[in-house]
Amino acid sequence: MRAVVLRSKVPSEPEVAEVPDPEPGPDELLVKVAASSVNGIDLKVADGAFGDRGAYPLVLGKDFAGTVQAIGARVTGYGVGEAVFGVTVRPPVGEGGLAEYVTVPEAFGVARIPAGVSLADAGALGLAGTTALACVDAVDPRPGEPVLVAGATGGVGAIAAQYIAARGARLIATARPGVQSGFLADLLGPRVHVVDHTHDLTGQVRALAPRGLAAAIHLAGDADALAPLLADGGRLATVLHWAPHDGVGDRLTVTGVMADPDTATLDRLAADVAADRLTVPITATYALGEAPAALAAFRQSSLGKLSVSVD
Repeated sequence: MRAVVLRSKVPSEPEVAEVPDPEPGPDELLVKVAASSVNGIDLKVADGAFGDRGAYPLVLGKDFAGTVQAIGARVTGYGVGEAVFGVTVRPPVGEGGLAEYVTVPEAFGVARIPAGVSLADAGALGLAGTTALACVDAVDPRPGEPVLVAGATGGVGAIAAQYIAARGARLIATARPGVQSGFLADLLGPRVHVVDHTHDLTGQVRALAPRGLAAAIHLAGDADALAPLLADGGRLATVLHWAPHDGVGDRLTVTGVMADPDTATLDRLAADVAADRLTVPITATYALGEAPAALAAFRQSSLGKLSVSVD
């Protein structure tokens, strides 16, 4: 099969190559992938953030959507021909979804694609969507509360912003003027207040939330600059391994967040897309053979989600 791989010890450049087809284990599904997407973890793997994994070539990609091609002997919940999507969960990398086929365990990281959800949307939803939901659930935004999303123009941020707005909170989102702010305006309309994180962020946020933010989601930028903007008792969710210091933890609730792509969470995301409560923010689509270019574009700070079509 064709796949996006790292051929040698990291750091190295991703390329498209032929590798052996995977075989499902007794508790696994073999999925013929139709769509995937690019995530930050793909660049981290290529850059060596997880060290030398030992077995090459490594197949990149966390997201997948496609059709069950075969099932292991102990699989009972899925059948051949069903449309599924999810997140590859083998620790931590190496048998990913940027490929023509992927094997995934039946018990975790996979769910059915409901009617009304395209394969492209499903293929860009899993990792960003489950991370976004984990962030939103951690800060628990309430109607009328001012809530900031730092990094709202990325895939995780754009999904998290939609859920915050849907809960009735006063959504404040960081973006550069121009293309980035226009992207958020098109996605969220009047439900978002955009602030320019490159120019007097503190003053802009204080003008919108003079008593301080109730909550913030930290997906980009410096959390040390965000923490003072929260009122006492505020909630901060971070995906960037930031730890409170200098007494910040005494006045704020800080939660470190990781994606948890269990089937129930994937089902929740897909149901929201099917019901038009959630838009998967795909801004560009690449063929599998163009996936290295998609990764390069992602590295240059692209908007929303970059989809990869495998068919």
